[in-house]
Amino acid sequence: MKPKDFDMPDADVAWCPGCGNLAILRSLKTALAELEIPPQDLVFVSGIGQAGKLPHYIKGNVFNGLHGRSLSPATGIKAVNPELTVIDVSGDGCMYGEGGNHFIHTIRRNPNITNLVHNNMVYGLTKGQASPTSQKNFNTPLQVDGVFLEPFNPLAVAIALDASFVARAFSGNRKQTIEILKAAIKHKGYALVDIFQPCVTFNKVNTRNWFKEHTYYLEDDHDPSDRNLAFRRATETEEYPLGIFYTNPNKRTFEENLNVYYEDKTPLFQRKVNIQKIKALMETKR
Repeated sequence: MKPKDFDMPDADVAWCPGCGNLAILRSLKTALAELEIPPQDLVFVSGIGQAGKLPHYIKGNVFNGLHGRSLSPATGIKAVNPELTVIDVSGDGCMYGEGGNHFIHTIRRNPNITNLVHNNMVYGLTKGQASPTSQKNFNTPLQVDGVFLEPFNPLAVAIALDASFVARAFSGNRKQTIEILKAAIKHKGYALVDIFQPCVTFNKVNTRNWFKEHTYYLEDDHDPSDRNLAFRRATETEEYPLGIFYTNPNKRTFEENLNVYYEDKTPLFQRKVNIQKIKALMETKR
């Protein structure tokens, strides 16, 4: 397969020229092509925001949900058909702000889905307010005296909750981002990839050059099975590490814990509905 197999030729791309989302889209198409995952076996789930538009520009099945609520339908879709590759696409505001509660409890459930979060440290769709990941003293039209809140650290939170795969990428490093995306998609269980990307219109501080100057890759001998080490590396904020921080491949997935799959592995959507059982259940007095 080739990246062009995922092109949507008639799509009107609404992102600004130079937006980091464009690089993420290209990297994701390449990763999917190299993994040879056909579009008919893909489901993209998104919320609201600039990142949430990505599924409109790539060939596959799409469920576009509510602001911050994309992880719940993604979990449900995977549970009904575990054979699908389910990729949740969101932004730092949608996922860590409005969707913070869903983010935390999806990690606990460990569905076999990939969660890609475009992190530009600002609300781009609503014209530049501070997002949960905005840095202190960041000035916006709303936070005119600068942000005074502590930035949300999604990687540290995910590792603290024993998420089974935690990584960070930078959209400007195409080769490394592709490899991280491939590892996340192949991982069995919940996989978080927080992707730094510049917002060229509303964030003039955390630019492409800023990310290049303030990030570095974890060492080759970094042990992703060491949870305590991974947590310490995730809390580094003077310079931000990139790469795969933590993996726990031994956790059972949400689908494996569902009793409907204990004996029969047939996806739920392929099973025949027993009307008599449903009727009996509805008529049962509790």
